[in-house]
Parts: sequence; C-alpha cells; structure tokens
Amino acid sequence: MAKTEKRRTATGKQPAGSAQKRLTGDIAKAVRAALDKKAGEVVVLDLRHTPAFTDFFLLCSGQNARQVHAIADAVEETLKTAKLRPAHIEGYDRAEWILMDYFTFIVHIFTPQTRAFYSLERLWGDAERIDVSDDPKADAGGAVRP
Repeated sequence: MAKTEKRRTATGKQPAGSAQKRLTGDIAKAVRAALDKKAGEVVVLDLRHTPAFTDFFLLCSGQNARQVHAIADAVEETLKTAKLRPAHIEGYDRAEWILMDYFTFIVHIFTPQTRAFYSLERLWGDAERIDVSDDPKADAGGAVRP
C-alpha cells in the first residue's frame, strides 16, 4: 500500500478518526441544495478510480414524490445560477427515481423503496463512499466523512 493511500475497512470506509474531507465545486452546490430540502441518506460516490462514465454519483432520498420533486428542483435551480444545466433528466414525472446528468456527476434522487430496490451503493461498491454531513454549520461545500 502506498504511503499516500489511506487505509479502508472492508466496507470501503476509512477507519474512525480519519481526517474530514470537503467536496468542492458544482457537486458541493448540488449536495447543499439537496440538504437544504431535507434530503435523507446523502452519499457521494467517487467514481474517478473506477471504469465509470462519470466522476461522481450524488445519491439522496426524499420521503415522498413531493419531496423528491422539491430536491430535484432545488438542485436544478442552484446549478442553473452557476450557469450549469443538466444534459438530461429522467424520471421526473413518476418521482420515484429522478436522474439528473451533469456530465461530470449524476444526481440520483430516490424514494426510500426505490433506492433500496436498485441499491446503487452496492452496485458501485468499488467506488469511494463519502457520507455527507447534514450539519447546518457546514459550509456550502458540505462537510463529508470519507
């Protein structure tokens, strides 16, 4: 193991006591927008070291279709002010799983049942998992725990 590489547990998470890490840029804005709408179970998967078609997945849950819509609308509006628009949006009408493709990252907003069924965290198990803090004192980047 290289000295600069951090140790991981069997679940892919760093051991307790690891240094805090911060997300930056547009992905951080999307995380903050989701948290502002009370998204649950917010996780970022860092796919840069996997054979993926994007750099990050932002995964989060809303308790019902109304909250899923609100989260998607907030993410889109926040990124629009940063002059960033999604290349594609899927699932908005049904609001069980909304996918927003921003090329370098993809936002997935689920209902709890749909998220459990598709289990993207398990499917992309090789990716570094970044659990996002919903601490209101965190800056716009959103404090995260690797």
